[in-house]
Amino acid sequence: MSAQERKGIYLVKFEQTSDFTTYSSLGIADEEVIHEFNIARMLECEFSDEQMENIKNNANVTYVERDIPVHAYEQKVPYGISQIQAHQVHEKGYKGSGVKLGILDTGIDASHEDLNVADGFSVFKSGEDEDPYHDGSGHGTHVAGTAAARDNDTGVVGVAPEAELYAVKVLDSNGSGSSAGVVRGIEWAIQNEMSVINMSLGSSEPSRAIRDALDAAYNEYDILVVAAAGNEGNEDGTGNTVGYPAQHESTIAVAAVDQNNERAPFSSTGPGVDITAPGVSIFSATPDNNYENLNGTSMASPHVAGAAAVLRAALPDASAAEIRERMVSTAKNIGDNREWYGNGLLQLNDALGQ
Repeated sequence: MSAQERKGIYLVKFEQTSDFTTYSSLGIADEEVIHEFNIARMLECEFSDEQMENIKNNANVTYVERDIPVHAYEQKVPYGISQIQAHQVHEKGYKGSGVKLGILDTGIDASHEDLNVADGFSVFKSGEDEDPYHDGSGHGTHVAGTAAARDNDTGVVGVAPEAELYAVKVLDSNGSGSSAGVVRGIEWAIQNEMSVINMSLGSSEPSRAIRDALDAAYNEYDILVVAAAGNEGNEDGTGNTVGYPAQHESTIAVAAVDQNNERAPFSSTGPGVDITAPGVSIFSATPDNNYENLNGTSMASPHVAGAAAVLRAALPDASAAEIRERMVSTAKNIGDNREWYGNGLLQLNDALGQ
């Protein structure tokens, strides 16, 4: 198949000062536009490789990038509430009441007895994955439970048990999605005024479109963004294996430790790691009122997202950047290797009392 015939999905970013009047003037037909993003001068389009090369060279275009796959960070196999001091802040009455917490993931089972799901959105347009409350893999429901399972004497309690959960479905039942879908999910989170978003997902390949969307969320809309560092680590803990979007500066990158504060062998390492949380044998909700143990930085990340929700409720005048600084600066030193642990183990009570 020739480059002229082969088509793909691309994200096109325009210069802020560009003076074009129609997309056709850039060589993009209306029927080739899949989605026009409101948070940035960006389009999701389908066109040929040959068109891509022509559009990329247009003076009004900042960049053109192919829509790339992203996937859930998960390994099969809970405890972390006391380890991060969440039980101490619960005893003081701080539980994240009223904070909007967006879970960008595989959806959330909204019928689960332990979860308070306020609303949802799916980037998928057909089949079961069109329903944000259908979680075919269980990943998003498990993440949601760690972040914000209710304090109701049933199942488990999350870090922010009174936060409002929002199911932002950007991964399908196989745990797969795309950069365009992630950007669309971030856009929905911005438009629906999330205070915190959790992204237990990623890719080894960076996306400037995701970075731009997250920069807007954090810098312009004051949303605190938490991301799993990734499960690409090795036994020796060597190399820079932190994935994206965790490597982006607008996110808090979370690595994983076990109940003894030892680095999880799978946990990605590198200078991008900001903080650490429990991610080994985490017990949390799964669909159909079930519960399961899972491993992964996917399980560590919602500890931090839930903590951020607690702090945003307790300190409503604090910005996302200020909440982030509280968590990072009060983290407990559990080892000298910053590429393993970042600033250390999350300590929620210390962050609240700073």
